[in-house]
Amino acid sequence: MAEHIAVSVQDRILTLRLDRPEKKNALTRGMYVGMTEAIQQAESDSGIRAILITGAQDCFTAGNDLTDFANARPGESSPALVYLKTLAAAAKPVVAAVGGVAVGIGTTMLLHCDLVYAAPNARLQLPFVNLGLCPEAGSSAILPALLGYGRAAEMLFFGEPFSAEAAREAGIVNAIVPENDLLATATAKARQLAEKAPSALRITKALLKRSGAGQIADAMNEETKHFAALLQGPEAKEAMTAFMQRRKADFSKF
Repeated sequence: MAEHIAVSVQDRILTLRLDRPEKKNALTRGMYVGMTEAIQQAESDSGIRAILITGAQDCFTAGNDLTDFANARPGESSPALVYLKTLAAAAKPVVAAVGGVAVGIGTTMLLHCDLVYAAPNARLQLPFVNLGLCPEAGSSAILPALLGYGRAAEMLFFGEPFSAEAAREAGIVNAIVPENDLLATATAKARQLAEKAPSALRITKALLKRSGAGQIADAMNEETKHFAALLQGPEAKEAMTAFMQRRKADFSKF
């Protein structure tokens, strides 16, 4: 299993914990590969009935490791995209426990989890436009369906952090749980799911997702095309350079 990903199986639950605290769990290519392999393992193992994704109590993930991200080669397959598609296609129920920051993919991955529990200190953010990029993970379709166009546009255009309570009101988070109880609560919910009739649960999940699956898949494909082009473009390069130099990005020349 990849470095910085802790994977364990107990009570028929596969727990996937992001473990790179010194970098606020910023996700590398290797971490995406590790998460993908963990979910694939869960999907193919009849002894695993549910998947739980978590980070540290004070940090879910700060999103992509920008140095790793900036070094991506044009045309190279994206481990992040493979991970997102694997997560979106998971037949078994996926539970997430979110404490602290959940930036970029740290938020968009939650849109493909079935149950999300957040601590009061959770701060979610979708800063794609601020990084010279477009939305990912089908979020351009999922968020308007959840929030309506206006609220989704505000969230994506400005890319500002929003609270656990705002995420709950938006339907991204199911419930807010005290920090010290977060993992135990999410684990208990995953354990409840693991005790359910497995075929009935998988079919119920598939039926719930059926009506929007085609639209989300189309959105992911379209987003990926634009995301890849923007990532190699001057706006993203300016945003990432500004981030590294700890200054505000200047898009006035574009």
